[in-house]
Amino acid sequence: MIEELNRNSTGAEYGITVFSDLTQQEFVELFLMKSLPPHEPLEELEVAEVNAPNTFDWRTQGAVSAVKNQGQCGSCWAFSAVENIESVWMLGGHSLPILSEQQVVDCDKDCYGCGGGWPYRAMNYVAKAGGIDSENDYRYEARNGACRFKPASVVAKIKGYKAIPKAETSIRDALSTTAPFSICVDASKWSSYRGGVMRGNQCGHSIDHCVQLVGYDSTASVPYWIVRNSWGTGWGIQGYIQLEMNTNTCSMAQEVTSATL
Repeated sequence: MIEELNRNSTGAEYGITVFSDLTQQEFVELFLMKSLPPHEPLEELEVAEVNAPNTFDWRTQGAVSAVKNQGQCGSCWAFSAVENIESVWMLGGHSLPILSEQQVVDCDKDCYGCGGGWPYRAMNYVAKAGGIDSENDYRYEARNGACRFKPASVVAKIKGYKAIPKAETSIRDALSTTAPFSICVDASKWSSYRGGVMRGNQCGHSIDHCVQLVGYDSTASVPYWIVRNSWGTGWGIQGYIQLEMNTNTCSMAQEVTSATL
């Protein structure tokens, strides 16, 4: 299977990964979202045209926490939202926190825990709950559990969320001036990814996973987005994947959101 992927690839490199002992069905069942709640119309962020740099990476500004691992639980939507909240909180003038995905999995009743959810719903939950606890106070368990949120332990608060317009030029301009964003994608072809740029024709367009968009390089021979995953550092490029720009690769432009302070 990996040999065939590499024969047909025009950019991405595939090889043995932590998922190689799984069938495709097992990978989908254990690590991707199985169902999604209804989706509502979202208020969009007003994006001003800017002279965006040719390359940009929020990691160089200390605005991105270390790569995490969601384990065998379809909680990527919670990771994607919480990672965005961490970055937004830091860029609002605070130190970079490590926040609790498990609180969102357990307490956001508008989503389905390990079954799946939308990051904007997670942000809405955090705003209405009055904040989010730290990872130290509410440890990740990779399973659904009873809500144990402690309002006294809140370390970050948000007011709401905004969607980013679906045009990739708008996403680029907003990304370079706002924060690392939450995005949702089709990751069904990601299990054997090891490096290189995944091209637009190498994956589908059925959203089943959510991640964090942290930067881009438009000067590369194949311009690409820099995307942080939540499958640990043993997958991809130390936990990251590069997606071709300007082709809506893996539907990366369909569901882009960010928390607001």
